[in-house]
Amino acid sequence: MSQTITVECVSPGLDPSTVEAVVTLPTFRRPAHLLATLASLRAQRGAPNFAVVVMENDAEGRAGLNAARPLFEGGTIAGLVLVAHERGNCSAYNAGWQTALERFPAMRHLLVIDDDEIAAEDWIAQMVATAETLGVDIVGGPQLPRFEEGARTFTERHPVFLPPYVTTGRVPILYSSGNVVIARRVLDAMEAPFLDTAFNFIGGGDSDFYSRCRERGFTFGWCAEAPVYETVPARRTEFSWLNARGLRNGAISAIIERRRSGGRGAARRTAKSFALLAASPFRSLKLGLGTGSATIGLYHCQVAVGRLLAEFGRVNEQYRQPEHN
Repeated sequence: MSQTITVECVSPGLDPSTVEAVVTLPTFRRPAHLLATLASLRAQRGAPNFAVVVMENDAEGRAGLNAARPLFEGGTIAGLVLVAHERGNCSAYNAGWQTALERFPAMRHLLVIDDDEIAAEDWIAQMVATAETLGVDIVGGPQLPRFEEGARTFTERHPVFLPPYVTTGRVPILYSSGNVVIARRVLDAMEAPFLDTAFNFIGGGDSDFYSRCRERGFTFGWCAEAPVYETVPARRTEFSWLNARGLRNGAISAIIERRRSGGRGAARRTAKSFALLAASPFRSLKLGLGTGSATIGLYHCQVAVGRLLAEFGRVNEQYRQPEHN
């Protein structure tokens, strides 16, 4: 790892040799919600022996570190809090995952939850059990929206808020790291840095990671019974945010496909982008009629436009100012 990582506090009496699962939790300027997320982890039932690694990604303000420190230093939560000094969500994930590998030799499963999410009380137990039952390497679960006051709740039917799968079982690939369990063997094989920091402010580093994992032969599953509940601010239901997210999703698909195919597939990839753009009005019309919302229906057009713009080097860094994201 080239970035600077400092471990700021470790819970007293922590015995790394007994920890079978590690929950990694990145945080950036959301101390109140971080405490709510940690409370949901404290309330876990039926889980294997686990520790929590909080990755503070605001090296200057450190609001998350300051909020979490008493819980860890007082032994309320087992684990540690570190500062990932390089800004960006991929850098935060990399810092936590690498630290978990180094500090917890008996770890078999690494889980990820974000600092705007609340875990169901059997989240860890369900995710680990599903990974073992399905015999897969990486398992994802639903991120269910909980809209804050003032949000346009009809957008709960928008594709950006819907899980990609609805039933438990093997799946071809995953797309998000907000609710996932990864077998240690995956991290040992992929090696650090796991997420490409080129995606730090675009998003999509997790999708790129999963794409590379699939190329290495790792398998995926879905656990419908292990949701996390994601707090959705009202601003994320406004057209401007939904439009930016659709454009970003299209850009990410183009970037990842370009990385996998290389320069040799440029003509075919560009032709595919134009074809998707041509088909998008019909797909958007169908989605809009099905949901009764023109705002939702525009999603397929936005994705297609974002994909085409990325072919010409125009990508929106939606995570550059996460407090507005």
